[in-house]
Amino acid sequence: MSETVLYARDVEKAWKDHRVLDKANLSLKLGRVTAILGPSGAGKSTLLRAIAGLEKIDRGLIQAGDQTLSSAMVHVPPEERGIGLVFQDYALFPHLTALQNVMFGLRGMKSQRRQERAQALLETARLGHKAKSYPHALSGGEQQRVALARALAPNPKLVLMDEAFSGLDARLRDDMRETTLNALKDSGAAVLIVTHDAEEAMFMADDLALMTNGRIIQSGPPDEVYLNPVSPAAARLLGEVNEWTGVVSGGRLATPIGEIAAHESLEGRHAVALVRPEGLQLSRAENGPCRVIRRRASGAEALMLVEDPEGGKWRARAPLAHALAKGETVKVGIDPALARVVSL
Repeated sequence: MSETVLYARDVEKAWKDHRVLDKANLSLKLGRVTAILGPSGAGKSTLLRAIAGLEKIDRGLIQAGDQTLSSAMVHVPPEERGIGLVFQDYALFPHLTALQNVMFGLRGMKSQRRQERAQALLETARLGHKAKSYPHALSGGEQQRVALARALAPNPKLVLMDEAFSGLDARLRDDMRETTLNALKDSGAAVLIVTHDAEEAMFMADDLALMTNGRIIQSGPPDEVYLNPVSPAAARLLGEVNEWTGVVSGGRLATPIGEIAAHESLEGRHAVALVRPEGLQLSRAENGPCRVIRRRASGAEALMLVEDPEGGKWRARAPLAHALAKGETVKVGIDPALARVVSL
C-alpha cells in the first residue's frame, strides 16, 4: 500500500455567490499519478491551487501527514509546503538560463552542489546542451521539461501539474507525456495532474478522479472508471456514450437494440443504459432491423451512426477494415463489458 502524502476532505471554496469547490475529496499517494479530469469551470484547477496553497479554502481540510495545510482557520503559505509546481505557462524566469531556473528552487545547498543537481536533472530531461539557454530560445516542449526539472529539483514528495501539456502541438504533446511520465515515476513523488483531455488523463493516471460542479463524482483506476461509470455525467467525461432511458424489469433494461443487465437494486426503477460506441457489434444483415446512416473515417477507426427501428440514433465505432458502409442494413449486438445500467 502506497503512503498517502496528502488528502483533501470536504473542501469548499466560493467566489461571491458561486461555489467553486463543493465538498471535494481527494487523496494523493507516493509513487502514483492522480489525474483530475473535468470540463472548464469544474473546479479542478481551484482544487490544485488550494492544495498548493495559492488559494485559501472556506471549509474542509487539506492535510499532509499530521500537518494541517489548509482549513477555515489555518493556511500554510505555498513556499512552506514543499510542493513542486508545473503550470500551463511554465512560469520560467525569463532573465535566468535553463540551468539557473532549475537551480532556483535549491536552497540550503552549496553553490557547486546546486549546479551539479540542476545539470543532472537537465541531462535526464535531454536538455544538458541547453543549460545556458534562456527561455525565449527554447521550444515549448523544452520549456516544459525545464519547468518539470525545476519542480523535481528539491525532491518534493508531491508534484502538481496544471494543464501542463495544453500549449503543445499534438505530436509534441504525445512525446512529452511519455517523457514526463517516465521522469515523474523515477522521482517516486506523488503527482497530481489537472486536465480537460480524457486521453491524457487515461494515459497518465494510476488513479483517475472525475470532477464536475466542484465535486469529485467518481474515482479509481482509469480502466475501472471507464468501464463502470456511476452516472451519465461520469461516462461523458471519458468520451462518447450512447444513452437509453427505461424501466428495469426482470433484472434487465430493454433497448431497441437489445437488453442490458442491471443491478438488482434498480429493479422496477427508471434507469439509463450507457453503451460505449465500441460496445456496439454490427453485422451485415440483408433485412436487418437497423441501418447505417453515416460513416466517417477517423484514423484507424470508422465512426458510424446507426438508426434503430424506432428512429433512435446510436453511435458505433469499429476498426476501419471491418467498418460497414453507409446505407447497409445491420444487426446490432451489445458487448456487456462496454454497457452499464445506472440510476437516473
